[in-house]
Amino acid sequence: MSDETTTPVGPGSSNEAAARRKEVRASHAPKGLVIVNTGNGKGKTTAALGVLLRAWGRNMRVGGVQFIKHEQAKFGELRALERMGITLTPLGDGFTWTSRDLDETQARAVHGWEVAKTQIISGNYDVFLLDEFTYVMHYGWVPATEVVVWLRTNKPPMLHLIITGRYAPAELIEYADLVTEMREVKHPFRDQGIRAQPGIEY
Repeated sequence: MSDETTTPVGPGSSNEAAARRKEVRASHAPKGLVIVNTGNGKGKTTAALGVLLRAWGRNMRVGGVQFIKHEQAKFGELRALERMGITLTPLGDGFTWTSRDLDETQARAVHGWEVAKTQIISGNYDVFLLDEFTYVMHYGWVPATEVVVWLRTNKPPMLHLIITGRYAPAELIEYADLVTEMREVKHPFRDQGIRAQPGIEY
């Protein structure tokens, strides 16, 4: 005789998990999340853009700053967002460790953080993206501890903030609500010599 009506089956179906789900549903306590997409695999920015698209579809106010991409960049995502009335501002010079003028790259990154802080506290956004911002902290241009302290103090409680890039510092990971690590399994350039293609990489 089957006991499936009383015995939890499958992952996440234990009595403890069911009780937790019930508790969460009862609390109805929304929170502006800090979301970090990091790791060596592709898809960090792409996943973040997916969240912007979803939020835009819910009539939420979305925007962001790109820290590495050149300020004159016209990648596919920027063209699409512009048509949707979404501002994602590239403020970099297109270089990091290969920079021809590291002082300029650093200055742009620090300026980008100041711009981002102004936007974050402006009250104009429900979801805001700091694309490739982990590099700014990784290279020590803006200390991760300083960023986390500022966010703890100033980020509006209901603003969802997405941060992307490799080498997410431990302080940021500890502070964040959701952290996803992209892991490279196969890559068309590494494995087949296929270069970046429009609509896929840019």
